[in-house]
Amino acid sequence: MNKKYVMAIDQGTTGTRVILFNRDGDIHAMAYREIRQFYPNPGWVEHDPVEIWGTVLSCAEEACKKGGTNPSEIAAIGITNQRESTILWERDTGRPIHNSICWQCRRSAGICDELKEKGYGRKISEKTGLLIDAYFSATKIMWIMDNVEGARKKIESGNICMGNIDSWIIWNLSKGAYHVTDYSNASRTLLLNIHTLSWDEEILKWTGIPPHILPKPLPSSGVMAQTDPDIFFGATVPIAGAAGDQQAATFGQACFKPGMAKNSYGTALALMMNIGEKPIPSRHGLTTDLAWKIGDRVEYALEGVIFIGGAAIQWLKDGLGIIKSSAECSDLARKVPDNGGVYLVPAFTGLCAPYWDMYARGTIVGITRGTTKEHIARSAMESIAYQTRDVLEAMEADSKEKARSLRVDGGATKSDFLMQFQADILGIEVVRPAITEMAALGACYLAGLGVGFWKSRDEIARQWKIEKIFRPAMDKSRREELYADWKRAVERSFKWEKPYTE
Repeated sequence: MNKKYVMAIDQGTTGTRVILFNRDGDIHAMAYREIRQFYPNPGWVEHDPVEIWGTVLSCAEEACKKGGTNPSEIAAIGITNQRESTILWERDTGRPIHNSICWQCRRSAGICDELKEKGYGRKISEKTGLLIDAYFSATKIMWIMDNVEGARKKIESGNICMGNIDSWIIWNLSKGAYHVTDYSNASRTLLLNIHTLSWDEEILKWTGIPPHILPKPLPSSGVMAQTDPDIFFGATVPIAGAAGDQQAATFGQACFKPGMAKNSYGTALALMMNIGEKPIPSRHGLTTDLAWKIGDRVEYALEGVIFIGGAAIQWLKDGLGIIKSSAECSDLARKVPDNGGVYLVPAFTGLCAPYWDMYARGTIVGITRGTTKEHIARSAMESIAYQTRDVLEAMEADSKEKARSLRVDGGATKSDFLMQFQADILGIEVVRPAITEMAALGACYLAGLGVGFWKSRDEIARQWKIEKIFRPAMDKSRREELYADWKRAVERSFKWEKPYTE
């Protein structure tokens, strides 16, 4: 066979990564580009869709060059992406009518409040598994319709496509031939009924979003589009897998059985537990996700997303300027024996699971004259572990299952300091695999399964390799003391920002 590789496109919040994987699930070649962040108002976050697309194409080209790979050797392309981030573009020109509104953006909080006041909260939650929040795509679409000049007229004329980042990439790779998404991404829009697997007519009516602008939902594995050779370096390659980044990471971690859980440590954090083929409604501030659809089989997951994970470390570097790299944060944290009583609650854009406070804001408490930058760095690292415990406890309460271990992936897992503290504060083993680019690997596996490059999940599970296991070493009383103080700190961040007015 001349098909030697599967290409994974991983379009994230801070950058785009393209990886070529071989048949053993190992990385053959990789390329990465950062993307710019735009903050037009406090709490607002945007990206340039044209820049995103440009990084996808340039990374794909670079990965092929680095690997000495001809595009004809690529069996399939899998796509994984920052979820919920929303783009509207013109069908005839392919031009976006506004920047991509990032999942982190809070501008539609007031629209969310209006939907809640109208009494839609319970029914929307039952239908979608989600809560009404500015995090999800629906109210971002509503904001664009209300605030971008000419948007409604173009929508009425049938000249607008809406999509999350996956749909935008597929549209461009196929030169506008396919306007599609997968069910996992569709389930994060607040518009998909996860029981009927269709765009919900009642929610569309409540939000005023016309169905004709939405992409067609398709299974997460299987051919869903083809690249146009004019765009993709002369080759027609099947796009045969797609999933939102957290669903893809769960698949890459081979969490194929109910009760298996993983946490992804990226810009945000996302803890996800496979719950099988029946959705379980959360009573503890989590969302019920459609994990993936493969063939006729749909599987679900409980998820807790934390808005600010690695972004807290990025803030220390770019915002405060007290570190020059993420690795330096771990080095500083190790220089002090503890946090000195300092807690950083990084509610920069509100709090997500399990608190769901759109108006919370970041705070640092416990500062004394003896507080140093080492304590601040350590408190930022520790906030990642504490927030993970917040979500895991909610997950255990919903699922009635005690987690025995936690599989981890993402850039921050490179820090042994953080992974050891995570094990200590959870009191369970934290398992780091050999490959930590798990969202990309999951997209790769979904695409490979979709074209028969791999035959089964069992074959994939056998490729999962452990790099290191972190075992808890902290005394239980100390663990609980630290966590109790964290909870006190979180309470002080609640409802700080006044409700937005449009």
